[in-house]
Amino acid sequence: MLLHHYRFVPDETLFDVEAFRAELTGSRSPIAPFKAALREIQARLDERFRAGADIRDLVHGRAWCLDQLLAVAWAQHDWPDEGIALLAVGGYGRGELHPHSDVDLLLLLKDDDDTPYREPLTAFITFLWDIGLEIGHSVRSLNDCEREAKADVTVITNLIESRTLAGSARLRQAMNARIATDHLWPADRFFEAKWQEQIARHYRFNNSEYHLEPNIKSSPGGLRDIQMIGWVAKRHFGTQHYEDIVANGFMNDAELRILSQGQAFLWQVRYALHMLTGRAEDRLLFDHQATIAELFGYHDTPERLAVEQFMKRYYRHVTALAGLNDMLLQHFDEAILHAGEALATVPLNPRFEIKGGYIQARSRGVFRESPSALLELFLLMAEHPEIEGVRAATIRLIRDHRHQIDDLYRSDPRHQQLFMALLRSSGNVARQLQRMNRYGVLGKYLPEFGQAVGLMQHDLFHIYTVDAHTLRLLKCLHGFRKPEGREEFPVAAALIHQLPKLELLWIAGLFHDIGKGRGGDHSLIGARDVEAFAERHGLSRRDTRLVSWLVEHHLLMSMVAQKRDISDPDVIADFARVVRDETQLDYLYVLTVADINATNPTLWNGWRASLLRQLHSATKRALRRGLENPLERDDWVRETRSEAHSLLAVIGVDMDRVDRLWESLGEDYFLQYAPSEIAWQTQGILAHQGSELPLVLISAPTEDMAEGGTKVFIHTRSVDDLFAATSAAMEQLGLSIHDARIATSSNDWTLNTFIVLDDRGQAIRDPQRIEEIHRHLVEELDDPDDYPQIVSRHTPRQLKHFRVPTEVAIEQDPANERTLLELTAPDRPGLLARVGRIFMEQDIALSAAKIATLGERVEDVFFITDKRGAPLTDPDRQQRLRERLVEVLSVTG
Repeated sequence: MLLHHYRFVPDETLFDVEAFRAELTGSRSPIAPFKAALREIQARLDERFRAGADIRDLVHGRAWCLDQLLAVAWAQHDWPDEGIALLAVGGYGRGELHPHSDVDLLLLLKDDDDTPYREPLTAFITFLWDIGLEIGHSVRSLNDCEREAKADVTVITNLIESRTLAGSARLRQAMNARIATDHLWPADRFFEAKWQEQIARHYRFNNSEYHLEPNIKSSPGGLRDIQMIGWVAKRHFGTQHYEDIVANGFMNDAELRILSQGQAFLWQVRYALHMLTGRAEDRLLFDHQATIAELFGYHDTPERLAVEQFMKRYYRHVTALAGLNDMLLQHFDEAILHAGEALATVPLNPRFEIKGGYIQARSRGVFRESPSALLELFLLMAEHPEIEGVRAATIRLIRDHRHQIDDLYRSDPRHQQLFMALLRSSGNVARQLQRMNRYGVLGKYLPEFGQAVGLMQHDLFHIYTVDAHTLRLLKCLHGFRKPEGREEFPVAAALIHQLPKLELLWIAGLFHDIGKGRGGDHSLIGARDVEAFAERHGLSRRDTRLVSWLVEHHLLMSMVAQKRDISDPDVIADFARVVRDETQLDYLYVLTVADINATNPTLWNGWRASLLRQLHSATKRALRRGLENPLERDDWVRETRSEAHSLLAVIGVDMDRVDRLWESLGEDYFLQYAPSEIAWQTQGILAHQGSELPLVLISAPTEDMAEGGTKVFIHTRSVDDLFAATSAAMEQLGLSIHDARIATSSNDWTLNTFIVLDDRGQAIRDPQRIEEIHRHLVEELDDPDDYPQIVSRHTPRQLKHFRVPTEVAIEQDPANERTLLELTAPDRPGLLARVGRIFMEQDIALSAAKIATLGERVEDVFFITDKRGAPLTDPDRQQRLRERLVEVLSVTG
């Protein structure tokens, strides 16, 4: 179907069919001229594409050129009579062909007996293959078409988009008569089948148009969604043009423009993909995004990469198309599937009513006469959970009147009160804000949010655009309030019911990332924006300070938990001084858990959950004790030793042996571990004394523990390269290290503990798998002379398309007399083993590590000293270490 008043005009400068026929006459074989013509046509099209020609002329132009070539090819063969015709079907039937799209053909027979046509048919198809055409073809009689179309909605979809290229035009007319709506697939059945087909297709793409590597044809908001509207309209109205849908009142001119512009953009992207890859590629992979951005004329700016600007345009188009598809199909549903049904109507107020479970405006002028109704509608939906959605006609009215939301509208106290009433509602606030975004109201009411719509970051960590991530965060917050939230997020689910003002959490969630893409620190920009919002909406000074603080510090808790040693009482005391009170701590915890889950589903695992829970509980204890009374390190060590001593005494361990062992351990050991861990390790060491093999203890969380990782404790002689060897051995096992605590006794024995997860981010609990890990580690670590070389594995495809600079930051931790090395580097197989070997080369001792993989990059923190246990304070030595890490870790492979 053709969009927005466009009509293709054949262009003989693309292909001169008469000159081509003359060339054929003088050629010994037709194959070479046909091949040359196809190459020349594509070369001309590509040249025009690069020069910025109208994409519609190119896509329809290629189809027209193929029409001419196929008609000539058809005439080259001897057909016995008029009982056969050549038809274009599917996308080619619509007159659309991209550089490597299949040329879908139907060889239509009048009768079932194909005997008279077998020889020329075989010769014709073989000829098309010989000249290099990528065809998809079928040979069917009229009876075949009728039978197969009756059985399969995809077949009839292909057939209703057909054109006669050669042969008798009457055959296609006869076929159309047999598959007409009064005979097969009436409009209601066809629509229902195609809608279910779309639902299944969207489900394969997680019902989201926001994918890092979207499929421009099949993802929500893609070309299939545009085609879906055309198919349904064609079946219902029998029309070839979208303008006829406008004429029939099912779409207006503004919506037609959205479809037209969206299709043109997606066609440009698809053409570029085909041209660049040399094949029918519809996946907008990382491999191609940056190249297409450059091809389309985007350039990097200080704020945004060219590829991010290009993808923002993509996401904005597909978001608009997905929303329009939803509205129009719902409109078809109401007018086709449920036409004439008497639906129960329940008045809500003078402006709105519920009809058939959906809210609708009681008059077409409601938003013009009462602009506040643009917000009131969503408040009513939050207050009435029985409402399933918005009726299509009302969605259209919203879209047609949302332009009324301007500065004057936003400054009106009535509208501010309505928006705050929505945020304070006990209903599903997240769902209503998502609907507001879908219908273009949220970005109008909050222009800062509007700037973030479609904004993406070109990495593997932030897998959603800023607006999609924000709405997912709000959905997570709502999920904490539901009964099932208590199972997966027990702490957040408990805390969210204790927060004094839930609306402050919604506001902080809305604004936490709103400053992205505007240059500078997005947390500070968002904090300023939310302050202005809070003042405009009448929040108290205290509430304003709280939401501003939450937005400014929304990354703090995650950063401390994942990058600092939270067993250190000084770290807890410093964090507590920033948080200041328990209420702010609870708000921040809930916001942090939702933020991590909404950023990337793979980020949340039992280990991160346990880190945040540990930080929350330790900070709460520090706040209750009072910021002026921090727990001293000596007190912490004394309490830990005492509790561990009691645990061991209860189970009958020889306490003299315990005391002798503990004499060789420094006080840092008792800061790093909980009493139960110390008891477990001590018992294992004492039982293993006398053995020449390394001691490997493995502890998995119990089945009823959702949080935590699998602990691997290694006790062996302290030798060079142990950390590198252990890292390599664990990588061989497919394990990822998330935390490492490295301790060495005064008699040179290691007490190393690693927290590991499997490749799905889960703790290892299976006894056979644990035994395999135990056996492999003992075998690999029993002889230092046999320590393995770094495992060499193929770098995953996606990682190759990101150039993460290796950055090394070094600072001192005077309270613990050690140095903190923070490393940001591209994620690569064997990275930890490489780091360990560099430490060995530079005579550096590792006391602890916090490992975080964030998409295509790692952000690891190592706590290091020299071999004598002193911090690295020499600037030259620090520089040598920095340069060596950058040299080794910047190499891709």
